Amino acid sequence: MRNILAALVIGASALAGAGAAAAQTGPLRIEIDQGVIEPLPYAVPDFVPETPAAAEYATEIASVIASDLSGTGLFREVPASAHISKVAAFDAPVKFADWKAVNAQALITGAVSVTGNRLTVRFRGYDVFAEKELETALQFTGTTDGWRRMAHKVADAIYSEITGESGYFDSRVVYVSESGPKNDRRKRLAVMDYDGANVQYLTNSASIVLAPRFSPTGDRVLYTSYESGFPQIHVLDVGQVQRKVLSSGDGTMSFAPRFAPDGRTVVYSQTQGGNTDLYSMDIETGAKTRLTSAPSIETAPSFSPDGSQIVFESDRSGSQQLYVMPAGGGEARRISFGQGRYGTPVWSPRGDMVAFTKQNKGRFHIGVMRTDGSEERLLTASFLDEGPTWAPNGRVIMFTRESQGSAGRALLYSVDITGRNLKPVKTPDGASDPSWSPLQK
Repeated sequence: MRNILAALVIGASALAGAGAAAAQTGPLRIEIDQGVIEPLPYAVPDFVPETPAAAEYATEIASVIASDLSGTGLFREVPASAHISKVAAFDAPVKFADWKAVNAQALITGAVSVTGNRLTVRFRGYDVFAEKELETALQFTGTTDGWRRMAHKVADAIYSEITGESGYFDSRVVYVSESGPKNDRRKRLAVMDYDGANVQYLTNSASIVLAPRFSPTGDRVLYTSYESGFPQIHVLDVGQVQRKVLSSGDGTMSFAPRFAPDGRTVVYSQTQGGNTDLYSMDIETGAKTRLTSAPSIETAPSFSPDGSQIVFESDRSGSQQLYVMPAGGGEARRISFGQGRYGTPVWSPRGDMVAFTKQNKGRFHIGVMRTDGSEERLLTASFLDEGPTWAPNGRVIMFTRESQGSAGRALLYSVDITGRNLKPVKTPDGASDPSWSPLQK
């Protein structure tokens, strides 16, 4: 993608809580808080094909934009069957009265042209009740193979301007694809668009793979493999599908890796002589630093966005709990104090929260808390929910949900950090251990 001509501005956005669908009296805005939000009605007619080869893309691009926005739970599409006006040309005057009549508060129009394998998308946003075009427009040019990315980028721009948050649609998720019966699962790494499209497999199912984790730039993936018979950390270049082993030494098991924000350092767990501690490693030189030294099990480390701290799980208090320590090691402070056991902590990209898995009274939960342990909030509850990962904007969490019984399977779900909009993520087979990438460049 290239050629960003200007930033789209879709008015201010808002309408909070239950008043979002009422007649608009101020600038168009959604204010996201802990309350129940009535989705903002919007319309996105099929984009106008400006060349013969663009017709199919024009329809599909508008469909993906609508799916992205409506999938957040913050927006509600006015269906095409309710439209009074038709958009026949990109520069045609907008009949605002017709869109008001169907209660569309925001209108998104666009045009698509195709020359050879080059595709260009233009679009505009309108504040329907203010009857005005919203400032400037945005244009993307790329190959026809990248049409879905262009749609996601348009949706990201719209979402960002209406909510005041950055988007997350133009991102990918790496996960463990699972097939076969529960007692003989075949596992391989896969990567997909955030919405389950464009699945690609990165490894075969010859050996067990666990816990893939994207790099801060989204071009590499860390994961644990049992290819050698015991767990070792591998780093894989996603574009070239090339990998190498990060050796932790003979007679040791290494697992639960995660990149530092600089992308040059990895923090992970290493078991040696029956003891499990946290280590960091320079990827290029292989130089290791031991970060913890305790008779307890320390694992599942995750860096703060600024790289200064690490949150991890430990049973040093007698049960699994969450702790935070300086990135270079040192004294750790406990941050989880509720009932039950806590694990798999992940620091939010915003830096203000930690997501975690909690087990209590026979149920598993995905939850969030402030980085000092305050304001704990459980977002889900089921037979087995685990392994949260954050969307790039810190608004949505994806995780693994496994159903019980001999026929049970693992699937991916997502949920908003307010606990709203819980929904499955479509994958071809069973799926677990998701890791969300940053926004693509």
